[in-house]
Amino acid sequence: VKLTMRPMRVYDLAMTHKLDTDDLFIHRIQFHAARRGLNFFLVDPLWVETFSQAYAKDELKVKVLLNMHSEHHKPEDPFTRLVRLAAQKGARVIDPPDVALAAFDKASFHSKAIAAGLQVPHTVIVPGALAGSFQLSEEARAALGSPFVIKPSLGYGRKGVILDAQSEADLRRSVAEWPGCDYLLQRRMTPEQTPGGLAYFRVYFAFGKIWKNWWDCYSDRSRRATQEEIKTLGLHALDEIVSKLAKTSGMQFFSSEILRSQTGEFVVIDYVNDQCHMLSQSSDPRIGVPDDVVQEIAEELVEGAARLAMS
Repeated sequence: VKLTMRPMRVYDLAMTHKLDTDDLFIHRIQFHAARRGLNFFLVDPLWVETFSQAYAKDELKVKVLLNMHSEHHKPEDPFTRLVRLAAQKGARVIDPPDVALAAFDKASFHSKAIAAGLQVPHTVIVPGALAGSFQLSEEARAALGSPFVIKPSLGYGRKGVILDAQSEADLRRSVAEWPGCDYLLQRRMTPEQTPGGLAYFRVYFAFGKIWKNWWDCYSDRSRRATQEEIKTLGLHALDEIVSKLAKTSGMQFFSSEILRSQTGEFVVIDYVNDQCHMLSQSSDPRIGVPDDVVQEIAEELVEGAARLAMS
């Protein structure tokens, strides 16, 4: 009996995704992958284990993996294991797990942002091991002001974030909501009021291209900055800031939260957000990203992945 080996399945581009939202983004990724002739696979929760097992057995190969869902702080997470497996097997990961984790960790990235010449809020970093007994000195308390902000270094989605902290008791509250990391105590910054609204921005970076959105940090409402606003309000500065973040972090796809203070300085509030949520406004007008921004980012990510697949 002659045995024939099944040929290895090769995917030019695979994407991890939880599939809870982001329908427009997923559809545009699929569309542009097909337009470019890229063999594409969407790794959702139903497929992640089967896909990972086949990958581990060399039954398939991935040239480029776009990671839109994994838990950096949970090594046991199946998506995290898949992303690390892809990196070990030589896939070009957007973004490589070690690079993404180093950028995502706010405590470790804080000093890098300062070294890059970026304006950041005054910050006290509390190691996780000391969080239970930490006490602010009177000098540190005065520098932070009141109220101040507390953030878990590995947190996201506002879990464990305290915007109106008054004392060390609020630090314990943050630890209870998001344990097992370091914590940033930061001076609370107030954005400037402009004709366009509060000067708070969420800026996206993908393979060198930049999208500038107004973002209401209280309601999550977002809209794209117009060319006239960019010109009259000096928002070109956001391009330089985000380019510095990209160079410092090595990231190819991320977003950053930046405000312009009442003294006119641009201050980086949340440095590097990995695995950007690409929920569109047509899906959720209240918290979604403008549809044209979602579509343009999806196209640029596929173009970037195509270049990586050929390199």
